[in-house]
Amino acid sequence: MSLEGETTRLLATLQSLPLRIILADGGARRAIAFIAGATGALALAPFDVFPAMAVPLCVAIWLIDGASGVGVTALRSAASAGWWLGFGYFVAGLWWLGAAMLVEADQFAWALPLAVLGLPAGLAVFTALGFAAARALWSPGPLRVFALAAGLGGAEWLRGHILSGFPWNDVGMAFASAGPLTQTASLIGLHGLDLVAILIFASPATLIDGRPTSAPTPTPGRDGNPALWTAIILIGLMALFGALRLATGRTDYVSGVKLRLMQPNLPQDAKFNPQNGPAILDRYLTLTNRATGPERRGAADVTHVIWPESAFPYILSRQPEALSAIAQTLQGAILLTGAARVVEDGDGGGKIFNSIEVVHGDQIVAAFDKMHLVPFGEYLPLEKYLSPFGLTQLVPGTWDQGDGPRELSAPGLPLMAPLICYEAIFPGRATERDPARPRPRPRLLLNVTNDGWFGLTSGPYQHFAQARLRAIEEGLPLIRVANTGVSAIVDPYGRVLASLPLGVEGVIDGRLPQPASATLFSRWGDRIFPALWTLTLLIAAAARAQLAARWSVQRKPKH
Repeated sequence: MSLEGETTRLLATLQSLPLRIILADGGARRAIAFIAGATGALALAPFDVFPAMAVPLCVAIWLIDGASGVGVTALRSAASAGWWLGFGYFVAGLWWLGAAMLVEADQFAWALPLAVLGLPAGLAVFTALGFAAARALWSPGPLRVFALAAGLGGAEWLRGHILSGFPWNDVGMAFASAGPLTQTASLIGLHGLDLVAILIFASPATLIDGRPTSAPTPTPGRDGNPALWTAIILIGLMALFGALRLATGRTDYVSGVKLRLMQPNLPQDAKFNPQNGPAILDRYLTLTNRATGPERRGAADVTHVIWPESAFPYILSRQPEALSAIAQTLQGAILLTGAARVVEDGDGGGKIFNSIEVVHGDQIVAAFDKMHLVPFGEYLPLEKYLSPFGLTQLVPGTWDQGDGPRELSAPGLPLMAPLICYEAIFPGRATERDPARPRPRPRLLLNVTNDGWFGLTSGPYQHFAQARLRAIEEGLPLIRVANTGVSAIVDPYGRVLASLPLGVEGVIDGRLPQPASATLFSRWGDRIFPALWTLTLLIAAAARAQLAARWSVQRKPKH
């Protein structure tokens, strides 16, 4: 077959694909949505094939095109397609949550379907709302991409805020490992990236107009393809900005600070057994004091040692023998470690926090208490209604919420913004922005975590990608220490300077990077998204108004 014939056949295939999706009904429509959503998970860590996000977002355009009917019927059809697409995306992206139910399988194995299917089903409701909102703004032509961005982008923002928020695997995370493009997070943050990702990855759908022809459409020669040009310009600007930021962003270091990050790679089922306490501490101290070369003979050659979240199966402040052993091994180095902390109220009661404690010698000299607890992990939402059914949180004990401030000081280190585990996934909340209580800007992000719940799955890689994005957003270096990985030293531009992979025991020796200049996002935070979303909404609304005007002109009787 000639080249011309091959080209014709390819074009015919491309033109038929959107029509097949648009006209699909029933089980076929649901299957297309589910598979497209699941394909989008390839854009996330650890795969990082970021163009894969174009599959669910282009299919989203055609599914909403095919949302037949008028009024509520059309909205319901769009919402159904959105739910199935979101369900596929979250099942493929969050399946690893089931691993946590198998750590203590005798107690929690029954909840495996809830983690693997129940949570994705709930999260898919936000995708459904986004599709329905987009359908309400829908208009034929390329500008319907802006309707999808306004609807789905708004839904992603809601998912990150409602019921304490869960901004895990937002569509904008497709850019988290996209080279220079990732630097745009320093301007607009994750939720701004959500809007940009939708506009860019959905725009290829406008190259093939497979919609039915009953509605008035823009004339190509007169209107062009503004959605496609918007995507091209956005990619160009992002690449240029990112390349310049990386080229001019030097990695300087804080003088006199020598770090040692300790990753013990402990099995999760051993960490909460008090009988293992002495053996766990001995393992930490032996690993921390390990020689890594002529210049790093052990703990005596570093200034600061960092251990992961929930390091001990006991209250460290109540274990003077453990504090004494730490002081003897570290030989003057400062320890920052995750630990459970008790604050007694004098009446035999008190509060228990998931904390970071600073140990100098055999004394605990400072602490930060976790402020954003993990739903179903550290507390049970709607406990009054769920506990009668035998539901409990995964982490044993009753955990209290810290009340800030979100900062931590340690001898010899600049002011830190501490992030314990789950807290690293929230854009704009890594540092405090309270005009009524202005505070000095932190100089680094300290993230301790325990991803041992999830084994050798995608979860820890996704968690690290989100923590790394916080460094880029804030323009601050990231020191991250995990029980099983990924532990790393990251500069304020997101460049990984040193790391330990998942499932490996070891230490990282390194220097502390200096922060970059304050970023636009670090100054304005979540106030940037409403402005971008409003602009997107206005463009979508203008396109719909233009459609209504054209319908009106076409329906006028001719005399």
